[in-house]
Formats: sequence, structure tokens, C-alpha cells
Amino acid sequence: MRKIFVVILALSFLLSACAAPQGQQPATSQPASNPPAAREPVTIRLAVIPVIDTLPMFVAEAEGLYAKYGLKVEFVPVASAPERDQVLAAGQADGTLNELLSVMFFNREEVQMQVVRYGHMAAPGAGHFFILASGQSEITAPVELAGVEIGISQGTIIEYVTDRLLEKNGLVASQVKTVSVPKIPDRMALLGSGELKAAVMPDPLAALAVQQGAVIVLDDTQYPLYGASVISFRKEFID
Repeated sequence: MRKIFVVILALSFLLSACAAPQGQQPATSQPASNPPAAREPVTIRLAVIPVIDTLPMFVAEAEGLYAKYGLKVEFVPVASAPERDQVLAAGQADGTLNELLSVMFFNREEVQMQVVRYGHMAAPGAGHFFILASGQSEITAPVELAGVEIGISQGTIIEYVTDRLLEKNGLVASQVKTVSVPKIPDRMALLGSGELKAAVMPDPLAALAVQQGAVIVLDDTQYPLYGASVISFRKEFID
């Protein structure tokens, strides 16, 4: 999982480089007579789940980029995509990192969420979503997942990616058996204990699960658009 740490380090350097160095103030004998009044910072509440996609948001906070541009960002931690969407629907967060599927569900009857940019997607050698097998299961190939309960979060991008990856690797719908475990940490714990023989997780918890003995059966590196994330905000907040 060395690549994960390389990605994290690269993002840290990238965001550090984006922060322009502060220039020296010219020497003056007298202070300015009428200093400009400080503007009230704009507060943005972001619902964040424990996925690698949100790392740049935390790095930006550590680098002081939000304050530099007059923003006050409050992170609202959530453990699952359904919880994230509930927080947004209740108006307890203004924006989030999610997926187009989530935005489509919000906008079924009227526009409630608007995408402002792409967030993250898989790349060669750096997967985004992983179908993992418990180290106790002896499962190593996609065909061996036929009829095996796979822990997912139903009605989310996790379920969509799972179905598509298994389909691309020869399994038909009748062979795919899933069980709903919405919270990512719970999914990881059940996989580690062997109570689940397989589960689907994003990084960084997928990387941690592998370090603890899980086996990567499939990932989305060949199909990066399946699970691409986006940054979106409630339309009410944007307006």
C-alpha cells in the first residue's frame, strides 16, 4: 500500500504549492490611517465520509487555504453514504463529496443538489473501490464470489460499482448475493473478523483492511468512471 502514502504525500505537496507565499510588507513610518474592515468569513459545512477523496479538504484546512480566501469550513463527519445524504437533506450540511448517482437521487423530482466539479476517480495502479475477501475465506478470484454474501451499502455507488465489476468479470445477477452494511467501519470490522467473507470498500480503509489480511479480488482501475466522485452543494446554498 506504499502507493496510497505516495498519493497522500503528493496531494500535500500540491496543496502546499498552491498556497502562494506571503510577501513582505513594505516598511512604513506610520500605520495606515484607515485599515480596511475585516470581512466576515463565509461558513461552509461539508459532510465528509472516511474516504481518500476527502483528503485534500483536510490538507487545505491544515495549510490555511480556507482562511486565506475568507472561508470558514466546518466538517460534519458521517460514517456512511446514507447518513451523509440524510444530513444534507436535513440541511445540516451545505455540501459534500459524493457521486453522480447520489445527486440524481436528490434531483428526482426537483433540483436540490448541484455538482461544481469532479472529485476523484481511479487511475492505473491506484484503485478507488475494492472488492475484498476476508483473509480467512481463501477467496482470491472473482468466480469464487458467486453465491457469497458481499457486504455493501445498498442504494449507493458502492452497490452500483459492485454490480458492474462483477458483471464485467463474468458473474450474472443471480450469482451476486449482497448484504447491507451501510457504515464503512462496520463493514471493515466484519470483514476482519471473518463474519463477512467479502466486502466492498474505498480507500483508505480498504488499504488498512489489506494490511490486516484482506485480499483484493477486484478493483475499479480498468473502469474509473464507475465510481468517480464529485463535489456538490445544496442548490439553496449556491443560490
